[in-house]
Amino acid sequence: MPPTTIDEVLVELDQIILQARNDQSRLGFFATLYRNVTAKVKEGIAAGLFEDGARMEKLDVTFANRYLSALQAFRSNQPTSKCWLVAFQTADTWAPIILQQLLIGMNAHINFDLGIAAQTVAPGNALPALKTDFNRINDILGGMIGKVRADVGEVSPWIRLLNSYPSQTDDRLINFSLGKARASGWLVANMINSTPTDKLGRELEILDEGVAKFGSLIVSPREWLISLGLRVIRMRESNDVPHIIDVLSQV
Repeated sequence: MPPTTIDEVLVELDQIILQARNDQSRLGFFATLYRNVTAKVKEGIAAGLFEDGARMEKLDVTFANRYLSALQAFRSNQPTSKCWLVAFQTADTWAPIILQQLLIGMNAHINFDLGIAAQTVAPGNALPALKTDFNRINDILGGMIGKVRADVGEVSPWIRLLNSYPSQTDDRLINFSLGKARASGWLVANMINSTPTDKLGRELEILDEGVAKFGSLIVSPREWLISLGLRVIRMRESNDVPHIIDVLSQV
């Protein structure tokens, strides 16, 4: 049975992370980041951060189950969305740096899954009332940027060197990108809300294809100079997958 509470989601994520450590699988990188975010959402609900805590938990669980079911399908050699397939297959390759692994997972989960989950939880006329709480997730994600950069820097020397030159511009750009992704998710929720059922399947196929293509660009940028820079960063990154997972898991 899929999880029905945030605590059950956390248990599922713990199991995925443990298996990834044992298998030395880079699938554990995004799972660890996602567990950290989920725990922060749980704290936010407990602290009364959201207008409707029960609804936010339902959204969090619905959102998480899309990732969990996609991963299960991939591991079972069953069909899954194209954007998640790109993300999961990337974990089996050496070249992408840790940040690319995290970003490609975020791409699939935010740009594809989030809007679907939001409309599922608040369909029809209920959707507009969700927007304020939907946007408050940005505050949680924005507050985690520094930690993620520091954690990755522990196992990626060139990233650590870049972090040694603190720049508010970098954080603002990341926050802007996250905000744009969340805005895209909200547009997707509204698109689903206004699309006739008989046309929705095709619309989601088109969305999935677009998000998958963007994921491919995250993994393989077209600009050769960026690709070269990423390869230089990767050459000095740790290859100790369990250690990287442990560092990303730090509270």
